[in-house]
Amino acid sequence: MQNQRVLVTGGAGFIGSNLANHLAKQNEVVAVDDQYLGTPDNLNDDVEFVDASVVDEDLPTDVDIVFHLAALSSYKMHEDDPAKGARVNVEGFVNTIEQARKDGCDTVVYATTSSIYGDRTEPSPESMDVEARTGYEASKLARERYAEYFHNFHDMTLAGLRFFSVYQGFGGAEEHKGEFANTVAQFTDKIANGERPELFGDGSQTRDFTHVDDVVRACELAAEHELQGIYNVGTEESYTFNEMVAMINDELGTDIEPAYIENPLEVYVHDTMADYSKLHEATGWEPTIDFEEGVKRVCEPYKDSASAEN
Repeated sequence: MQNQRVLVTGGAGFIGSNLANHLAKQNEVVAVDDQYLGTPDNLNDDVEFVDASVVDEDLPTDVDIVFHLAALSSYKMHEDDPAKGARVNVEGFVNTIEQARKDGCDTVVYATTSSIYGDRTEPSPESMDVEARTGYEASKLARERYAEYFHNFHDMTLAGLRFFSVYQGFGGAEEHKGEFANTVAQFTDKIANGERPELFGDGSQTRDFTHVDDVVRACELAAEHELQGIYNVGTEESYTFNEMVAMINDELGTDIEPAYIENPLEVYVHDTMADYSKLHEATGWEPTIDFEEGVKRVCEPYKDSASAEN
C-alpha cells in the first residue's frame, strides 16, 4: 500500500501501533486513541497521533482507508461495565464508519474476534455457527452485522478480521496492556524475572498463537484487495500453555515451574485453532512466523539485557 491517507483507530495500542508504524513508511497515517490501553510512545514520529475516543464527533475520517481496531478487548472489561463495552465497541464502530462514509471513504478493515467459535481443537472456518456467550463477543458480532448494513445499504467494503491470540512481547508494544497482554508476553516477562506464571487448570488449554507482524500483513492485504466479509487470521497450529512455558524456559535457559490455579472466569475458551484458507485464497496471505520463532523474538530483549549486564 502506497500514497494513501489512512486512519487507524486504537492506533496507539498493541496491534494498532504496529500497523500504523508499518503503514507510515509509505503512507500518511493518523492514529486515534484514547490512551486506555495504548500510549503514543508506541508510535513512530511519522505517525500523526490524535488523542480522541471513537465515540467522539469530528474524528479525522477524511481518509482513503479506515482500520478500525479500537475496542475494549477482553471479556473482563465488558463484564465490569457492559454499557461502556457496548458504547465503545458497537457505538464507536458505527460512529467511526458513518463519519468516514460521509467523508467519502468506502474501504474499511476492522477487528472482530475468534472467541465466538468457542472451544475448538479443529480448525474453525468462518462458515461455522457462532454464538455470543459474553458481552465482548456480543459486541464483536454486532460489529459484523453493522458491517453488513454499511455494505448492503451504502455499498462500502468492510473486511472483518477474526484474530487468533495475537502476541509480540513486552519488548514490542504489549507492555502497556499489562494484565490484558497476551499470555506469551506475560509468561515470558514473569519467567525472565524469576517468577512463576499462573496457568488456569492443568495448562492443557491451547491457543493458535499469531505473531503481530503476520496480523499487520493481513490487515494491509485486506485493504489492498478491498475484501468484503469475514476472514480468519491465524496459523492453523495450536500449542498448550504447558508447551508454551517449556519453550520459553528453553529459550531463556531457565527452569521456572508454572503455578496451576483454579480458573476464576465463568466463561473461558479452552481451545482455539484457525482455518485461514479463505484469506489465503483471497489474498495469498499465510503466516510466516511459526511459534518457535515467535517465542525467540519475545525472549530476545531479555537475553540481550542479561548479556549486557554480564
